[in-house]
Amino acid sequence: MIEINIPGQNPIRLEHLVSDVNGTLAVDGILIKGVIEAIAELRKNLHIHLLTADTFGRQHIIDAQLNLKAIRIDFGGEAQQKANYVRQLGSEKVVALGQGANDAVMLKDAALGLCVLSPEGTSTQTLMASRLVVPDVLTALNLLQNPLRIAASLRK
Repeated sequence: MIEINIPGQNPIRLEHLVSDVNGTLAVDGILIKGVIEAIAELRKNLHIHLLTADTFGRQHIIDAQLNLKAIRIDFGGEAQQKANYVRQLGSEKVVALGQGANDAVMLKDAALGLCVLSPEGTSTQTLMASRLVVPDVLTALNLLQNPLRIAASLRK
C-alpha cells in the first residue's frame, strides 16, 4: 500500500495500479525503456493491473517482460470496460495511468488519476479527467515511489 497525505484532505490509500498499455507504458507495442524496472519496484507496494485491447498484437511479449498477465478488453466500449474494472477493485484504492480518450473515465473514477503525455499523443479529455499530468510514464511511476511529491502537487 502507498499512503498519500495531502493537507486538508483525507489520506489516499492506494492498493492497486491500473494502467493502460499502448501509449502509456509502451509505444507502438514496445515497452518504454525503464518501465520494467519501475513496475518491478512498484510491485512491492501495489497490485499491478494492465488493461489493453492489444492494438499491436504484442501484449504476450509485454506480459512476459513484466511477469504479468494483462486483462484484455474488447474493441468498442473500451472506456466503460476500463472504468468498470477500476470500480470493481474499489476506486478509492486505485491509482490509474493513461493518455488516450478511452482512459478518461478510468482516471476520473480512480482515487488518483495520472495523465501521461505520450509520444503517441494525449487526449485533452483524459488530461481534464486526471488529478495530475506528468511528462512521461517514468515520471508517473517514480512519483508513486515518492508520495510526498504528489502531496505537494495536490495540496491547496
